Amino acid sequence: MSRAFVSEDAAAAAAAVLPERPVSAMPNLVTPSGLAAIEAEAARLEAHLAALAAEDPARPALARDLRYWRSRRTTAQLTEPPATPEEVAFGTTVTLRRANGATQRYRIVGEDEADPAAGLLSWASPVAQALLGAVPGEVVETGGGRPAMTVLEIEIA
Repeated sequence: MSRAFVSEDAAAAAAAVLPERPVSAMPNLVTPSGLAAIEAEAARLEAHLAALAAEDPARPALARDLRYWRSRRTTAQLTEPPATPEEVAFGTTVTLRRANGATQRYRIVGEDEADPAAGLLSWASPVAQALLGAVPGEVVETGGGRPAMTVLEIEIA
């Protein structure tokens, strides 16, 4: 169809329709720092959205992101780590030894807080699922062709 027959307003409206951000079907477990981050992001987006003009092209994306973070806040289940962890649990930090002798530390956190490069592993990830319930000295198979890891230490950090 020729562009001459397309309404400019209709084209702009079509461009403004964004799909919603996907929300995990898993329970929304959060650490205290994860809950604070969710609340801070929602507040930041609210302030940014309030400062924009009604016709600003950034509004649809910001409004969509705000809906996502409000939803995550509503469904958040604050989960404190055990005071003296005897096994890997949500909110604990686990030190692992890989088959090649290298050690690595991960903190088991909520999905929105996860950042594997920073040592923050989503509790819903396959590796975290394999680690949950493990005790020091246990060898854990994480699947996917990855070598087993030995749990060295579990702590609150």
